Amino acid sequence: MNQVYQIARRELSGFFDSLMGYVLIIMFLGFSGFFTWIYGDDIFFIGEANLNIFFKVAYWSLFFFIPSLTMRSLTGELKGGTLELLLTKPISYWQLIMGKFTSTFVLISMALAPSIIYYISLWSIGSVDHPAIILGYIGLLLMSMSYIALGIFCSSISDSPIIALLSTLFIGIFFHQIFETVASSSLGVTGSIFSSLSMFTHFESISRGIFDLQDFIYFFSLIIFGLYASKEILVSRNLKA
Repeated sequence: MNQVYQIARRELSGFFDSLMGYVLIIMFLGFSGFFTWIYGDDIFFIGEANLNIFFKVAYWSLFFFIPSLTMRSLTGELKGGTLELLLTKPISYWQLIMGKFTSTFVLISMALAPSIIYYISLWSIGSVDHPAIILGYIGLLLMSMSYIALGIFCSSISDSPIIALLSTLFIGIFFHQIFETVASSSLGVTGSIFSSLSMFTHFESISRGIFDLQDFIYFFSLIIFGLYASKEILVSRNLKA
């Protein structure tokens, strides 16, 4: 556990030393706040005390932000030759991967945390559906964890950060939107299958305040698969633990 903490701490420090952490938080809050409160179908326009607009904006914003954070998770270590050095220490594959995963998850959580003021502001001007908003935030965290795991996996299969970035976006867009598009234009079993694969379907269900165990199983399945596949890729590269 200490090794995971040390790796996560090192990675998180790297995010802020390079200003990437600050840039992400500022851009995310500025972008989401603009569309939630000011532009288009904002909260005042629709006249409803909910954060559905924010969740929709965050859903797409995080889809693009997360791959830019994970693209160097393992590619930087592989390209720089520091991965072999790390694994000569008492660090296992799982500890290395979980350290990388934890650092990115903490950074995303830090980006989401200030948006709680949107919730408080909404609460101050009218009655809100508290369970729906809380589950909406949980949905964003689960979605983020899924894409972090996917991003780490893509960074383990290539020494190029750009390829890792593009691979994450390419694979992710199927879960993010394409499966949902196919499901909406299909009938019967085919439509049900693609709907069950769609992240949008499960995220929308949670963000509406519906607690369905199948949604949580879906997200945790993606997370576990991404992390496990990353570990297997590292092992296949014959890196010494």
